[in-house]
Amino acid sequence: MTDRVLTDADRILAGLDEQQRQAATTLGGPVAILAGAGTGKTRAITHRIAYGVATGEQAEHASLALTFTSRAAGEMRTRLARLGAGGVQARTFHAAALAQLSHFWPRLTGSAMPRLLPQKASLLADAAAQLRLRLPTAQLRDAAGEIEWRKSQAMTMEDYGLQARIRPMPTGIAPDAMIDLHMAYERVKDERRQIDFEDVLLATAGMLEREPVVADEVRSRYRHFTVDEYQDVSPMQQRLLAAWLGDRRDVCVVGDPSQTIYSFAGADPASLNRFVHDHPDAEVVRLERSYRSTAAIVGCANRLMRGRDALTLTAASGEPGREPSATVHGNDSAEAAAVAAACRAQVDAGADPGDIAVLTRFHAQAGLLEQALAGVGLSSTVRGSTRFFEIPVVKRAVLMLRSAPADGRPVFQAVADIVMGLGYSASPPATHGEERAQWDALHALVTLAEEAGGTDLPGFARDLERRAATEHEPTLAAVTIATIHAAKGLEWPHVHVIGLAEGLLPVSHATTLAEIDEERRLLYVAITRAQRSLSLTWARHSGHAIRQPSRFLAEIGGGSAPGSAAAR
Repeated sequence: MTDRVLTDADRILAGLDEQQRQAATTLGGPVAILAGAGTGKTRAITHRIAYGVATGEQAEHASLALTFTSRAAGEMRTRLARLGAGGVQARTFHAAALAQLSHFWPRLTGSAMPRLLPQKASLLADAAAQLRLRLPTAQLRDAAGEIEWRKSQAMTMEDYGLQARIRPMPTGIAPDAMIDLHMAYERVKDERRQIDFEDVLLATAGMLEREPVVADEVRSRYRHFTVDEYQDVSPMQQRLLAAWLGDRRDVCVVGDPSQTIYSFAGADPASLNRFVHDHPDAEVVRLERSYRSTAAIVGCANRLMRGRDALTLTAASGEPGREPSATVHGNDSAEAAAVAAACRAQVDAGADPGDIAVLTRFHAQAGLLEQALAGVGLSSTVRGSTRFFEIPVVKRAVLMLRSAPADGRPVFQAVADIVMGLGYSASPPATHGEERAQWDALHALVTLAEEAGGTDLPGFARDLERRAATEHEPTLAAVTIATIHAAKGLEWPHVHVIGLAEGLLPVSHATTLAEIDEERRLLYVAITRAQRSLSLTWARHSGHAIRQPSRFLAEIGGGSAPGSAAAR
């Protein structure tokens, strides 16, 4: 090893803690990294890849890192480039599969690849019409979910036919009708030469399994695999990963069973344990030092998962922090008002609104929160609704920035001048409706321009396009409202989790032990989004219904009854 390589390798390892360093230096495979919430998982695995490249143990252009969102893949690519490993491919499963399918399909068939179906609803409606089924939008959406579940499980239609008779069907659709609808959907899709999102994985795996020439070419291209969020891998994704690997064993899987919250999409909390069982010689590394949350919040998370073979987190910071609060309110409106007042108090004490999140079990809970926050003078943004770069005023601004000449003005001044023409002003409007939402969006662009440094206007416009492509959205000066599912992978200094009542969390249709465990993991994810403060609330009444506190509150409340003085 040369002095240059030693220097690069040492630089890559500098600043890692003992557990992260063990993860980064455990090369080859198979390797399983069990990484708790806030333990520096992305840092550890990107440094592992870069360290492998720097030491010559891994070939940069033969490495493929797989994850589940474009945002996470973009973050990986950025970090790898900073570490000197910019040639490593970091992609979602679907992006990697689509690239290979697009490349090989014309060579294998002599024709263009079928068009990718943007969404299933209209085609499903046509398929239903052929069967003389009249299904409203909600049922079509549920049927699309069933199709996605079947394909994520890598099921044949025969397998699904057996499952449909023992699996709860969407309301109003009998098992036989659902099976017929699946078959009609596939038939119409084939007639129109289209493939859906799930077909991309299925077709790529089938191509690798049946075409030795393709398999050899792909396997000679990629020899080192890293799979992030492995607990979320579906059977179909696992099949594709196996096809990519062949008989090679250089694979590192990373994840946390306690954060498995996508079982409805095929994820399995036992997947990491199964990997270790299937690879008895696998190296297992545990990351359990949380750099995100205070000791009080970490303790709350540990109590929730106690006795469930979960990672036991310890707070890296010596700061104990305030114990999470648990409060009960009279009804949903009172709960929303109290949470909004708490957010207002945090902002008045110096917190930025963008540092605060309110997490819900269902998207429908957002409406009351938006109204309550507006009532105390706070803007809010609902995560999972319109993406930042799809907001009409932002799209217009980006288009104008792309076409504006580079006339020597500082980027900040040029951007400010352009957005002024779209209604932006130096001070926010007094209202808190659509006008304020547009101002917040334009202000986020101005803030990005302030942080752009020495880049010119065309460079800034290109950076915005990269952000849009990788879902790297700016933080708005607004309180975030998000479902817990949408909050996965994110963090905020201050988090409020609402609706901690039986029937909401855990949800009413969770009746089996496995379903209750999924709800428990969902709350664990919500708790571990918080860095400095955490509040948990519930409402005793919803309309005429009387609720009971979530069973989970008794486990994490440290003996304090929700709503009591001690809990407050």
